[in-house]
Amino acid sequence: MKNEAQLITYADRLPGGTFRDVQRLLEGSFAGAFGGVHLLPFFHRIDGADAGFDPIDHTQVDARLGTWDDVAALAAQTDVMADVIVNHVSRHSPQFQDYDVEGAASRYADLFLTYHKVFPQGARESELTALHTPRPGLPFTQHEFPRGEPVLLWTTFTSDQIDIDVQHPEGQRYLTAVLTKLHDAGIRAIRLDAVGYAIKKAGTSCFMIPETFSFIADFTAQARALGIDVLVEVHAHYQAQIDVARQVDWVYDFALPPLVLHTLYTRDVSRLMHWLEIRPRNAVTVLDTHDGIGVRDVDGDRRLNAPGLLDRQHIDSLIETIHERSGGPSRHASGSAASNVDTSQVNCTFYDALGRRDGEYLVARAIQCFAPGVPQVYYVGLLAGGNDVELLHRTGVGRDVNRHYYTASELEEQLKRPVVQSLLTLLRLRNAHPAFQGTFHAAAPGIDRMTLVWTHGSAFARLEVNLTEMDAVITCSSDGTGALAWQSSLETRA
Repeated sequence: MKNEAQLITYADRLPGGTFRDVQRLLEGSFAGAFGGVHLLPFFHRIDGADAGFDPIDHTQVDARLGTWDDVAALAAQTDVMADVIVNHVSRHSPQFQDYDVEGAASRYADLFLTYHKVFPQGARESELTALHTPRPGLPFTQHEFPRGEPVLLWTTFTSDQIDIDVQHPEGQRYLTAVLTKLHDAGIRAIRLDAVGYAIKKAGTSCFMIPETFSFIADFTAQARALGIDVLVEVHAHYQAQIDVARQVDWVYDFALPPLVLHTLYTRDVSRLMHWLEIRPRNAVTVLDTHDGIGVRDVDGDRRLNAPGLLDRQHIDSLIETIHERSGGPSRHASGSAASNVDTSQVNCTFYDALGRRDGEYLVARAIQCFAPGVPQVYYVGLLAGGNDVELLHRTGVGRDVNRHYYTASELEEQLKRPVVQSLLTLLRLRNAHPAFQGTFHAAAPGIDRMTLVWTHGSAFARLEVNLTEMDAVITCSSDGTGALAWQSSLETRA
């Protein structure tokens, strides 16, 4: 995976809605801004219970987007990352449909996890209350077979997403088939989706337990043997990210979005500077994704008596400020208010979380681009998009507030905005300047100031942030790219 910014997007939510249309944008309006693209689930089908994260067939492309040949053509031009949804499949999948008809006699019976498989002797109340779940209640759904006894299926996210047994040979065959299909299409990076929940073991939280780390290590080795990089997606206490980073290629820096917001809200760099000192360097940095803004990633772990990167008072203030800055929609889209599979996240575009203040938004993006790691920019964030309240009301799904469908005319208008043009310029600088291939140093001249510097030989790029004035200046050595023009409070000096 190249050390260049990546675009995160659904293929169908940009104009045209196909792989070929994504490729045209990367070669046209977005040229130079991205060295790769993370295509959010494009498998059959993309419009199920969880926007593609509940695949019916993980080895088949949704025909509305194109073909595997189209994916391969895109991968031949740029780095492509795809999701491997390791935890579950759709109840509409052919495997589950066979299990539904045949029950225990199905060839796929061992693919699926049930309450009885994990707790064959039954579970004590303490074991059930210890389960780590992203939504309120227990992760089970009662299923009635047309013939035979009913079972409690393990369903971590929704009743349509049936958890699989990744430790059973049938589960391993399933995941190997997915990995092989992606490799054959030229994909060289995968994201392990929901992998923290993949292993279930009685007497544990069933989340990021030692066996989970072993599974991640084994699957990473299998992917690396095919020349595929692995990015792990886990929302958890920050120590889990540090631990996972030691055994995989990349981890998400999910602590960065709430810490950047906290820094800009309070005009205090101390918590962010602490994180920059201890965080993994093999991180994919994000401010926004297809999910909400996670607060679990900066919170403490009460079970382990481990403090967080922010204390509870700061987190409560952070959440309330997001709601205030966004004008209210984030409150209606978050928590248990709107069919959310993770009630600990705040659903809001990052631009709205900053009250649509262009200057602050560009400062946030500059911090993201200068933090060590590979920056990924979500398509709504690239266009400084606001909350899609109409889509939220239409679907009742909280995360849809940050999953807008752009028309061609909308995209054309958004690309004219100075804040979007400035962000594209920033991304092109991040990709092209040789300093970002070198050594990173951070300093805090004051509680309201921070300096992030990259050096590589004689090349340098320096970001100076002044939170009292809420501006930032980028100074960089000449690299032959010509003058860089910035709008709002973010500027460059060469």
